Amino acid sequence: MPKSGAVRIAIVIPALDEEESLPSVLATIPTVLDARVIVADNGSTDRTAEVARQGGAEVIEVPQKGYGSACLAGIKHLDRTEPRPDVVVILDADHADDPGALLDFVGRIERGEADFVLSTRTQGGAEPGSLTAVQYWGNRLQTLVINTRFRTRLTDMGPMRAIRFEPLLNLGMVDPTWGWNVEMACKAARAGLRIVEVPVTYRNRLAGDSKISGNWRGVTRAGTRILWALYTYAR
Repeated sequence: MPKSGAVRIAIVIPALDEEESLPSVLATIPTVLDARVIVADNGSTDRTAEVARQGGAEVIEVPQKGYGSACLAGIKHLDRTEPRPDVVVILDADHADDPGALLDFVGRIERGEADFVLSTRTQGGAEPGSLTAVQYWGNRLQTLVINTRFRTRLTDMGPMRAIRFEPLLNLGMVDPTWGWNVEMACKAARAGLRIVEVPVTYRNRLAGDSKISGNWRGVTRAGTRILWALYTYAR
């Protein structure tokens, strides 16, 4: 890692039809991070790519649908282009998470306190309605399985996260679906990375519908993939 103040930060934002909320996300990323921002457009039919570029982000087109596919494409792009980062942040495009918290996330890695920093919405406070019952109990199941298997103490599977780039590459991430977060937690624990959770506030999405909890089809598909990921990566 470079000396303090010289850590190169990259932020990957997977996005699908988020033209209304994405500008607020980009505008609230702390400028002091001097981050390279990659928006992985996962087949949007609205102006997501246009507003991303207007907000100063690089845009890559990811035709293969899936949350994990978008994240993987962003990471591959960073690995193949300059400047390569020291720390990668994964940030959702719905503005439910506060990008201001990333200063704390990155700071913990820069100071050598952690290799992998996760958000915990259950400990930080979630607005009423921001986490559905399905999401809440799904989180409980995921963390229970991972904690039992790897002797970790996770309380959430929050989407906002920061991780050192080289260890991330070494994890060999492959999941193209909503199982991505589970895969990362399991592989990071197995690799012995220092994992730290940071309590964050969690808001209702700024606009549009959640791709997971917005309808029962999304809930079913995401739930199935997450269960499959727990079975596959926690073994």
